[in-house]
Amino acid sequence: MSILEMKVPSPGESISEVEIATWLVKDGDYVEKDQAIAEVDSDKATLELPAEVSGIITLKAEEGDTVAVGQVVCLIDTSAAKPEGGAAPGEETKKEEAKVEVAPVAVPTATTYATGTASPAAKKILDEKNIDPATIQGTGKDGRVTKEDAIKAVPSMGTPTGGSRGTERKKMSMLRRKVAERLVEAKNTTAMLTTFNEVNLTEVNKLRAEFKDAFKAKHGVSLGFMSFFTKAVTRALELFPDVNSMIDGQEQVKFDFADISIAVSGPKGLMVPVLRNAELLSFRGVEAEIKRLATRARDGQITVDEMTGGTFTITNGGVFGSMLSTPIINPPQSGILGMHNIIERPIAVNGQVVIAPMMYIALSYDHRIIDGRESVGFLVAVKEALENPVELLMNNDPKKALEL
Repeated sequence: MSILEMKVPSPGESISEVEIATWLVKDGDYVEKDQAIAEVDSDKATLELPAEVSGIITLKAEEGDTVAVGQVVCLIDTSAAKPEGGAAPGEETKKEEAKVEVAPVAVPTATTYATGTASPAAKKILDEKNIDPATIQGTGKDGRVTKEDAIKAVPSMGTPTGGSRGTERKKMSMLRRKVAERLVEAKNTTAMLTTFNEVNLTEVNKLRAEFKDAFKAKHGVSLGFMSFFTKAVTRALELFPDVNSMIDGQEQVKFDFADISIAVSGPKGLMVPVLRNAELLSFRGVEAEIKRLATRARDGQITVDEMTGGTFTITNGGVFGSMLSTPIINPPQSGILGMHNIIERPIAVNGQVVIAPMMYIALSYDHRIIDGRESVGFLVAVKEALENPVELLMNNDPKKALEL
């Protein structure tokens, strides 16, 4: 018998552990080489774990287990022959034994000084939940309230008046827990402020209406708003380089390139794939790369490397209907631009009231290294480029800029 121990590979340099999100095979199944056998969550992405060889698999970890990189998670018997029809040997003849459940016999608990008293660990948890220990039925010795009792305790939701009162509890994925941790870190460690402006997207809409069909026919991708915003952001970062920087200890690190992180809502949570050297990309290049990365993120195929780094972030809450928000900085970056929905509303243009497609935009920035002049100037530069894209983003030649 030849047994291969499958160990957790390293998804990236900074990742030391992962979580088994889902086993895609069952214990005793026959697996083929390179077949996906599990999905594992890291703090940056969800990745598939492929079988290294063909054979009968024996699982050594449960779903939800956190395992270290290099730890054995399953065994594969490479000497086992592939069963006829793909079924594992003995699977059809295996019978599930009937389980007889014996109801536990209630043992009267003597009332003592410990009854209803919470252990120190339990008391801390109950205090955080604002629950009186006296209202908890303790399962410890002599009725003492244990830490497990405190964890399971649910605060009162008031007196029920009918209708469903069901609840569901599930463990957050490692990715979701890491996102939560980083959001709190950003709020606690940065001097975050947000400045707002509004953009008249009339000229962008005219360009999209005129060239979107030809652009799609030639390049195979749509001419969306993200390419205009990305080009406007990279131009503004060149004008205000402090926004394209981050703090490292007591030093400010400025970048002469723009790696733009694009926030994408994936099935496992928020992901931020990166457009490398976005300042060098054309409109076609931006749209094609965004489509590629967004598709990989939503299909769970994106790699850690594709989400590592980034010097500035763009997030588009407008696709969900957001009118205005204060986006949170993606550390260690120092700035993030929030896009919102487009609403036609009356504005004054040259002394006349006209209806125009307007969008509120927001820049959240770290005030430790970015002052008001830079932050406001950056946002104004974005606004100017979007309101005059032919001159400022296309060098007065839309067809050449769009490669038509």
